Amino acid sequence: MNVRRLPLPTAVVAAAAALGLGALSACSSGGAAAGSTDKFDVVASFYPMAFLAEQIGGEHVHVTSLTQPGQEPHDLELSTQQIVQLQEADAALHLKGLQPAVDEAIAQSEVGTKIDAATLTSLEDHEDEHGHEDEHEDEHGHEHEHEGGKDPHVWLDPVKYAEVAEGVGKAFEKADPDHAADYRKNTEALVGKLNDLDAAFETGLRNRKTDVFITTHAAFGYLAERYGLIEEAISGLSPESEPSGARVKELTRTAEADGVTTVFYETLVSDRTAKTLADDAGLKTDVLDPIEGITDGSRGDDYFQVMESNLESLQTALGAK
Repeated sequence: MNVRRLPLPTAVVAAAAALGLGALSACSSGGAAAGSTDKFDVVASFYPMAFLAEQIGGEHVHVTSLTQPGQEPHDLELSTQQIVQLQEADAALHLKGLQPAVDEAIAQSEVGTKIDAATLTSLEDHEDEHGHEDEHEDEHGHEHEHEGGKDPHVWLDPVKYAEVAEGVGKAFEKADPDHAADYRKNTEALVGKLNDLDAAFETGLRNRKTDVFITTHAAFGYLAERYGLIEEAISGLSPESEPSGARVKELTRTAEADGVTTVFYETLVSDRTAKTLADDAGLKTDVLDPIEGITDGSRGDDYFQVMESNLESLQTALGAK
């Protein structure tokens, strides 16, 4: 998957901020734009952050996501209107390192409460068993790493996502103390559901035939580490590119040696890379969704439903079902 660095020019951010300063109305009643409702207005960077804000905030928050359904979040460019939304919000919630353009816009905004999910849990470097880092090339062959070399995909580990949820809940309580009790209650309920999801993965992946799974996108390092699995990613390639002959041979040998049956792909990019490898290696393909956005093509309507679908896909592929 491409990770394109798209920082916004300082002049553009400044101009948008100036526009926003003239229209600040964070707690006034009105339309549905960020900053114009009588609720606690939260601008979230992409779906996993927006989901947390909605679950924790409940009826007290108005949540706007900067990444639209079906949009690949790594490639996000912000419009001037979106920068103004940031300026007018009560809080901004993002995961630093995933979307550099968002990181810069939030840093330069005057949002009162800035919540960086990357500071609420520990981030790690993830490499597959053959030392391939979570890097990707764009169409021109330029490699990009996630900001700081750390893997940002913490939401795919229910335990780490729960840690982030607890931190977001505390930030909401501090920023909007009138509704602190509800935020605390909602956070506890969400963490409880995430603990149940963790238990479902732990139980559901027992007695598997293999630990190894192959995916086009190296997004599942935390999930693999949590449940004792080994992620083999077709790394160093953009989602639209064909895998190199050497990597195909390497993964074909791995699949044969470790009893791999399936090559996983995701919903927001083409399945061509997965099918190319699967055809060459005589394997099946299936979806393992990194849940960077929910669309009509998602196997579920929210984070929990899609994670349960991911568990079923892993059980089948690893021979645990």
